[in-house]
Amino acid sequence: MGTESVSKESVAAGPRFDLPEVDAFTRPYWEAAADGRLLIRRCGACGAAHHYPREFCPHCWSEDVTWERASGRATLYTWSVVHRNDLPPFGGRVPYVAAVVDLAEGPRMMTEVVGCGEGELRIGMALRVTFREAGEFAVPVFEGAGG
Repeated sequence: MGTESVSKESVAAGPRFDLPEVDAFTRPYWEAAADGRLLIRRCGACGAAHHYPREFCPHCWSEDVTWERASGRATLYTWSVVHRNDLPPFGGRVPYVAAVVDLAEGPRMMTEVVGCGEGELRIGMALRVTFREAGEFAVPVFEGAGG
């Protein structure tokens, strides 16, 4: 049995709830995000795209699914402004915009909208992906596409 070294700083900081849980299947997704690319899954049997990453198609149950680079374009489907969140590190980010967006490729995705004032948000507004650092990886968030 090995022992794990834990620094005083990490104990004092406590757990973080914004870091991805990476496994062998999702590693390509998180590595792409760290490189500034958003990936989705596409079914070879029915052609449907889906997100969040799964090893099978949620539309036809086929296991013939592959990774595909998404365009990064989306439209705002709905949102909520979060004014209180006690989970680290979200408390330091309030208020923030938790949102659901429709990716240009079809799937709907839960995310956060950044760089837009609450009064600027509109259903159907154009968004583009950007990434927030999260440990050694990055998390996709969306910002106004302008225009």
